[in-house]
Amino acid sequence: MSRPPEDRGGELRALFFESANELLQSLNEAGLELESRPADEEVIRRVRRAVHTLKGDSAACGFNKLSELAHELEDVLTPQVAQARGADLAELVLTAVDSFGAMLTAYQRRAELPAVEALHAMIRKLLEEPVSGNQAGIEAPQLPARFAWTEYEQLMISEAVHRGEIVYNVALRIDPNSLMRAAAFQLIRNVLHGSGTVIALRPEDNVAAATVEIVEAALASFQPEERLLQRCRIPSIVSDVRLERASTSETPEHELLGELLEAQAAKLVAGAADTADSAPATTPAVAGSAVTAVAESTLRVEATRIDAVMNLVGELIIGKSMLNRTLTEFDQKHARDPLRAKLADAMAFQARILDELHKCVLKIRMVPVEQLFRRFPRVVRDVAKQCGKDVALELSGQNTDLDKGILDSLAEPLMHLVRNSVDHGIEPADERLTAGKPARGTVYLNAYHQGTQVVIEVRDDGRGIDPAQLRARAVEKGVIKPEEAKRLTDQETLNLIFESGFSTASAVTEVSGRGIGMDVVRTVLDRLKGTVHVSSQGGRGTTIQLRAPLTLASIQTLLFRVGGRLFAVPLSSVVEITRITAPEIHRVDQREVVRLREQILTLVRLDHLSRLRSIDTQPARKKHFVIVIGAAEKRFGLLVDSLVGEEELVIKALPGEIVSSDLVSGASILGDGTVVLILNVPAVLSRLSRATPLGAIA
Repeated sequence: MSRPPEDRGGELRALFFESANELLQSLNEAGLELESRPADEEVIRRVRRAVHTLKGDSAACGFNKLSELAHELEDVLTPQVAQARGADLAELVLTAVDSFGAMLTAYQRRAELPAVEALHAMIRKLLEEPVSGNQAGIEAPQLPARFAWTEYEQLMISEAVHRGEIVYNVALRIDPNSLMRAAAFQLIRNVLHGSGTVIALRPEDNVAAATVEIVEAALASFQPEERLLQRCRIPSIVSDVRLERASTSETPEHELLGELLEAQAAKLVAGAADTADSAPATTPAVAGSAVTAVAESTLRVEATRIDAVMNLVGELIIGKSMLNRTLTEFDQKHARDPLRAKLADAMAFQARILDELHKCVLKIRMVPVEQLFRRFPRVVRDVAKQCGKDVALELSGQNTDLDKGILDSLAEPLMHLVRNSVDHGIEPADERLTAGKPARGTVYLNAYHQGTQVVIEVRDDGRGIDPAQLRARAVEKGVIKPEEAKRLTDQETLNLIFESGFSTASAVTEVSGRGIGMDVVRTVLDRLKGTVHVSSQGGRGTTIQLRAPLTLASIQTLLFRVGGRLFAVPLSSVVEITRITAPEIHRVDQREVVRLREQILTLVRLDHLSRLRSIDTQPARKKHFVIVIGAAEKRFGLLVDSLVGEEELVIKALPGEIVSSDLVSGASILGDGTVVLILNVPAVLSRLSRATPLGAIA
């Protein structure tokens, strides 16, 4: 058979890697379920289906080592082994996920495959160890049938089940004393066809049946199980029968890869040979309709294409702003022109359609946070086992949507936070029992929308963080000086955990202790123009909130001028706007402050924080606008010369060689061509904290 063209092969391999990651995630979840329900046959069947699909898909893509390993793993995934050695089987499945993942990474990077001897040893151990006498007595009659149907046959089984038919997996052992095996097989075949619709059959012809002991079939039938068993027990022909309900995947989308590969191979050899058997001629049409139905419901598109569409929509938004400004000028010069009303109606229509288009494109990039949360049950299980703790994970808000790019960026920070919650937050079981808590600790992951932001919370019911101990540790590590530690509030002390190189761990372990993880959390959130907030109660636990924008493509902003230059700040960060006069500004400890409703608010001048040269030639103003900015629990006032108004801006990233200041996170272009610099609020706050004592921020 000819190999597919190189470009088609690359496309299929890319599809394989994507579907393989979904399979590994489902194996992860099934492995965790096996730990709690080791004898659940449905979970074992799910594992077998995933491993079998991975085996077939990897073989079709030429990844033979992975296919062979999956085939070897299939042999041990049986209900007998699960009932006898359930805990070991669950550990084997989770180890296999890690091995498969490492092999997939090596294949993608075209690197040397990792050694998987540990997995081979675990498989051999489970296969070689005999089942206990009690279990052996119960399960001895069970036929060792594999029911390893192809993707095409699985698809047909799934279609039959969705039509409401009952599909059975049937295994029949041909009597060893039967002298004419081919005739026996033909008789079995006739009985099966008389009992319902035969979807799959092994072996497929009389010639192969001469050397086969067990006949396997997938049979769709409305007859009761007792009646089928009675019909299949053919005297002197069949010595043993096994009958069980066939199960189907709830989400067969990833299983289409094998079908697509087979269809591609069939297309290449079409015309080379003709199929002699014309009986199942209608089957491919039915399968084709199923493939088409599922394929049409989901469309995989490269993220770069969506980004290109988003960029074009951004340009349209700039064009809309240009038209609005032009229409305003037209109104001023030709207020009584009858054409003005028609232009206004056309602009309103165009603006409404553009807003809908913008929302639709944004939704294309939106994915549920469940895709991120699904990986953490395994993380909590592994870290808890490593630390010798009993920890549960509770998830909520999995249907919260956010931008795919932001979701991927939050994966690493959340990984550090969850690991820290298990390692540092949750106490050992004896300490929890002494404190009157249940022995099992709990880590909570929650996500929800708040305005134009998404909030992800990581909370634990552990010992909490002691500010006094944290201050002492920070002084010991040289992060702050003793006199600075005395001035810190409890909330500012908690924020010290985000300092680079700072850790509360007494020793460096595989889990934590290097002081890197929390620094990564703050760095990533700053890059996303988000914030991180930590709160803790002694003996009751710690909560860490990550706040990030729903999308990085466009934002609602407030425009203002400082020194004649135009700036923008995200509207979600603006708490309020007020006006003050020069006498209301006071200096305390080398900082400017203003009293706002019995609170002392630190004032920020951009030209003081950065080397901003004024291009404004107007005389000094008697009154100033103050934009009160809220970042996490902190507030500060931004002193500006004038306000311009609200505007939806399409963010354009700026290269480092153009803007060297960290106070600017991006830029945008207005309809008249004016460039607007977007203020990086977390960076302003960080610069302010370094320039003045932290206590200055109300």
